[in-house]
Parts: sequence; structure tokens; C-alpha cells
Amino acid sequence: MRTVVRARLALMNVDNYTIAFIGLGEAASAIISGWGNNRNKQIKAFDIKLKKNETREEIISRGTELNIVVNLSSEEVIKDADLIFSTVSADQALSVAREVSSYIEKESYFFDLNSCAPSSKQKASQIIESVGGYYVDVAVMAPVHPQKHMVPLLISGDKTFEASSILEGLPMNSRVIDGPVGRASSIKMVRSIMVKGLEALTAECTLAAVEADVLDEVFTSLSDGHPHFDIFKHSIYNLERTLTHGHRRAEELKEVSKMLKDLNLTNRMSKATAIWQEKLGSLKRESSLSEIRDNFHSFAKRLSEDLRDIKDQ
Repeated sequence: MRTVVRARLALMNVDNYTIAFIGLGEAASAIISGWGNNRNKQIKAFDIKLKKNETREEIISRGTELNIVVNLSSEEVIKDADLIFSTVSADQALSVAREVSSYIEKESYFFDLNSCAPSSKQKASQIIESVGGYYVDVAVMAPVHPQKHMVPLLISGDKTFEASSILEGLPMNSRVIDGPVGRASSIKMVRSIMVKGLEALTAECTLAAVEADVLDEVFTSLSDGHPHFDIFKHSIYNLERTLTHGHRRAEELKEVSKMLKDLNLTNRMSKATAIWQEKLGSLKRESSLSEIRDNFHSFAKRLSEDLRDIKDQ
């Protein structure tokens, strides 16, 4: 009976779906909250943090706030799910695909939203499809806030036509990229060279300017040379993103480096960017945009002092 239902997923009312999230971090929480609490969809979630005493309550509380079922067993979340969203860090993506393959039912959809190299997505696809699941390569093309469930997505693979209809009905904002699994992620990964690289350059430039006591002069010069680019605003934003998500970005950049290696290209810049992202993220200093903006000089000075022992690697 469920096989017949799954074969007609695209024609079903979205409220009939059972949806599973593996990973209940920022991306999953934003998407679910965007759908709102007044919904009929059954949503379940599992996060690896549930296995640790010090982080279990955080995830359980988050599930309560989102009005979803949080289960300590990944099996209970995955089995019987029509749609499975993988929203973890890049270093956990393949492990999740392997775990899901043990419990996923045939013709269930597996949406891989993780920031991984095309070759990693292709491996995950083979794992899911070997047990009869439908794999969809998904690239998240902007921060999930403030757009939440309507953040722009690119999707590729064999099941994109059906997947696009399903996502539209949830609703989510997807665009089909013609081509095999990995093509959507190629766009995201190449773009990340620039986006994450600029974040690392912002940190290095700002901290160097603080140490040399020339921060105002440097920012003035940059603003004069790029009058339509608000260097101060973008510096605040880039620092906040790196400090909050440095570890996750570093893992993504390792996947970028892997992609570049697969393309027989040098990956020195991406490796260096990953080092900066990891170091800043390791400070675990999650600061709001307003906190950084209102105390930029003192904030940058404290940051510089915290990172004074960083050496080129």
C-alpha cells in the first residue's frame, strides 16, 4: 500500500507527507519554522547531539518550539518517512546517507541539502539508490535567514521533475538544474570559493588593520575605491557569519578543495580559507550583527588578541 502511495507522491496533498529531518541545526529549524506551527504535516527529526548528555536538552527544546517530534532513534525517524531531508555538516553527509540507507523505504525521497563536493554527492546517491530510495542533489544558495523555507534551492539528478513538484507543494523554492547528481552542488561549491574566501579575507584584513592601528584609514581607502560597496556593513556581516559558522564553513571548504582536486586544479586558496574559518569558528563567539556594529573597534581588537597566536600554516 505504501509503495503505491509513494509512487504518487507528487499528486498527494502535502499534508499527507511524513517528513523526516536528519540534523536539527540552523537550516532545518529555519525551514520548519517557515512552514509555521499551524500545519498538518507530520515532521520528525533526529540530531546526533541527542546522543550527548550536554546537548540533548537543547535539541529536545528546539523540537518543542518547532512543534515537531524529536526521537532519540534515527531509525524511528527514518522508517515510514516519505521525504527525508539531510541537513548536517559536510563531514557527516556520507555517514548520514549510509545510516538512512539501512531504514529508508523504497521510493522515498532523500533530499541532500549538505554542502559537499559533487563526487561526495554522487557517492551518497549511489548509497541511497542502491536500496530503492530516490536521491535529490540540493544546493542551498543563500543564508536560510530571513527567507527560511523559501530560501533559493538548486536541484539536480534523475528525479528533479517529481522532486520540484513536491518541494513546490511544501512549499519550498527550488529551481531545476539539468544534469546528473552533483551539478547543482558544483554551482554551490564554485560559488563558495568566492563567498567564503571573501569572509576569510575580511577577517585577515580587519585584524591586520587593528594590529597596525590603521583600521579607519584602510576602510576609508577601500570605500573610496569601491563607492557602491559598503565595506563596513559587509565586514560586520562576514565576521558574524564566520564566528558563528566557522566550523561548518571549514568543512564545506574541505569539500571545495576536494572538488578542485577532482578537477585537477590547485586548491591552495580554499585550503587557506578553511584554516581561517576553522580558527575563528573555534572561538565559539556567537555575536549579533548589532553587537559587532556598535562596538566594531573594540570587538575587532578583542578578536585580534584572541587570535594573536595564529601562525601561517
